[in-house]
Amino acid sequence: MNNLSEFRFIVVGSGFFGAAMAERIATILREPVLVLERRHHLGGNSYSVPDPETGIEIHPYGSHLFHTSSDAVWQWIGRFSRFTHYRHRVFTRYRGRTYTMPINLMTLNTLFGLDLTPEQARGFLAGEAAREPYPDPANLEEKAISLVGRRLYEAFIKGYTAKQWETDPRELPADVITRLPVRLNYNDFYFNDIYEGLPVDGYHAIFDRIFANSLIHAVTNCDFFDVRALLRPDAIVIYTGPIDRYFDYCCGRLSWRTLDFQIERPPVADWQGTAVVNYAEQDVPFTRIHEFRHLHPERRYRCDRTVIMREYSRFATATDEPYYPVNTPADRRIYDQYAALAAQETQVVFGGRLGTYRYLDMHQAIGAALKAFEREVMPLVVPA
Repeated sequence: MNNLSEFRFIVVGSGFFGAAMAERIATILREPVLVLERRHHLGGNSYSVPDPETGIEIHPYGSHLFHTSSDAVWQWIGRFSRFTHYRHRVFTRYRGRTYTMPINLMTLNTLFGLDLTPEQARGFLAGEAAREPYPDPANLEEKAISLVGRRLYEAFIKGYTAKQWETDPRELPADVITRLPVRLNYNDFYFNDIYEGLPVDGYHAIFDRIFANSLIHAVTNCDFFDVRALLRPDAIVIYTGPIDRYFDYCCGRLSWRTLDFQIERPPVADWQGTAVVNYAEQDVPFTRIHEFRHLHPERRYRCDRTVIMREYSRFATATDEPYYPVNTPADRRIYDQYAALAAQETQVVFGGRLGTYRYLDMHQAIGAALKAFEREVMPLVVPA
């Protein structure tokens, strides 16, 4: 590794927030930047890799679907990859049947044995919600019932949430469920963004191209906390790890969810017919199954084997990789204390999902990095 004292800019973590920050520093400021990645590869959870046994590109940390309505984000990532025209669809298994998800007109008609028009569906959902009104929903359960009623909530949301979070839905914030749209037509595309697709050559190729910049020096298998004391005193640190870890848990530990994955390679060309199937019932231990060949239907993968991956969710322990902030009221109180400490760190920019204790999709992480570079990094370099 190069001498740490040579670098004024240190980026901790090589996911999209860290990668975008490193690229901006190298491209705009023309400054050398050191990227420290604790894992053996670059790209964080967005990393993808060809399966050595089948050649099918897999996403080891769960399917990552790129979508955005931001022109700035789309233009930025377009510098590093072309994108396919893939549009993501998700299906849900419940009591031995398969339903389209998010909840749409087909979901309603199939579950209830109806043949509703969009206007009839509007009235139907209003009637479902009116059975148990929550004019000012205070948590996930109340918000879900206010949107679709208890019957749909218990069919598609309650059990899945119980597995995904292992937290009483009444203890989860209402905004968690707002990520799931409800439609009154037959549109079964999962996302509504203007731009959507998957990188033609895979996510790993995007990170290879970003970190190929001669001013970016990326080091894997390196924990920031092992080398922290070696940084130069005026170093500007972009930190994307867990914020509670940065402050040595002085205000307590934040609650995180982690994921476990189980990969199989069935000897068939197509195992489930689509990229992602959710399993809504609580007595099914996994939350969903990914089948990666469907993410790239344009590729000529082998037909004698496929790759599927079951996903399991649980609370993270101290040695696990944190994925999702649980975000209970108690967590928010702890985080607010860390945010106050972070505001006093004049040479550190906290970002990414872990550094801000927020759920961020890939496009949101990139957008946040582009803004943070302008608002937080540039003022440290160019005085007003």
